[in-house]
Amino acid sequence: MCGRYTLKSRADVVAGVFGVPVPPTLPERFNIAPFQPVLAVREKPGSHERELVALHWGLVPFWADDPEIGSRMANARSETAATKPSFRSSFRGRRCLIIADGFYEWQARNGKKQPYYIRLKSGQPFGIAGLWDRWDKQGEPIESCTILTCDANEPMMAIHERMPVVIPPNSFGIWLNPAEHDVAKLSRFLRPFHPDEMTAYPVSTLVNNVKQDSPKCVEPLQRA
Repeated sequence: MCGRYTLKSRADVVAGVFGVPVPPTLPERFNIAPFQPVLAVREKPGSHERELVALHWGLVPFWADDPEIGSRMANARSETAATKPSFRSSFRGRRCLIIADGFYEWQARNGKKQPYYIRLKSGQPFGIAGLWDRWDKQGEPIESCTILTCDANEPMMAIHERMPVVIPPNSFGIWLNPAEHDVAKLSRFLRPFHPDEMTAYPVSTLVNNVKQDSPKCVEPLQRA
């Protein structure tokens, strides 16, 4: 799964990677958690232009009776997203990229869980495969998203069995295109990211507390 991630890159760097206008403000975030607003990229309806949007992390399908369903929809398994009722409509035409530059995962160790921080060796921001939807049954629309996960790549397996799906930049256009409905074509992107381009290291349990959102969350753990 993917339960926490970071976005601390400069606004101009994010704009360059994702082909969007430079956002006027982009606060550094070191501990983004489910049910918070997250920054995503999607195509504008009826246009091939990309836009930055804030989405609620925890998908609320358009057909849901109660928006609280989103509390169980922070992640979606990529292997079943195209067919599972909760996600298949969004998979067909409402795909997005969740902007991140690192994520956390917890390794079970001696009855405890050790957090690790995983990022690209380049330090660049990257796009996590996401699905979005718009719920509008009580006069206050909610635009929300979920993060797609896949089997972990080889280095990640020692930490956790799952990881977020990372879409390569040269595939952003296909993934974001709402007119692209070929499940087989889209599913080619739903695989572990190249392990040689990633690095991981243990961090303190400070990140376990969602109220902690500082550079200390990503500092390498100092071994005694």
